[in-house]
Amino acid sequence: MKKYILTSIRLTVVLTVLLCIIYPVIISFAGKLSKGRGNGETITENGKVVGYANLGQKFDKPQYFWGRPSAVAYNAAGSAGSNKGPTNPDYLKNVNNRVDTLLKYHPYLKRSDIPADLVTASGSGLDPDISPEAARVQVKRVATFRKLDEQKVTNLVAANTEKPLLGLFGPAKVNVLKLNVALDQLK
Repeated sequence: MKKYILTSIRLTVVLTVLLCIIYPVIISFAGKLSKGRGNGETITENGKVVGYANLGQKFDKPQYFWGRPSAVAYNAAGSAGSNKGPTNPDYLKNVNNRVDTLLKYHPYLKRSDIPADLVTASGSGLDPDISPEAARVQVKRVATFRKLDEQKVTNLVAANTEKPLLGLFGPAKVNVLKLNVALDQLK
């Protein structure tokens, strides 16, 4: 019995040192080598920080591109999904309301043309990216409200589309905050 207790204590001490000291130091060091030095990548406009690249923000004005909906009202302290399944009546009501809002501002779209990421929240509730398709369906609205040429706005979306890592890993995506900052700088 004594043998098992001593083994358990040794294992606890080793794992505590490994997981509570060594691992956090390694992760902290890796963070300091990353973009943003472990504090997150900030996006600036006119010398002022307007947000973080990896945290979604609410854009609901028609002259901006809209991001993915958030189940937590874009509150980074409460990052989470809604935990409601696709057959939940409340969830379906929320999605239908989002579809109706999109159709109100995009009368040229059919329900089947709306990308899912414009009406469904992500698992974190803070997804900063949308699909290139979700950005493209908004081009006409944004160009109309800003009185810009649609092709100019389409080119801006293309310029802000991030390809999959090494052409293989992950989907193509558009960071909504970066796109909207670039849109503000577009003349």
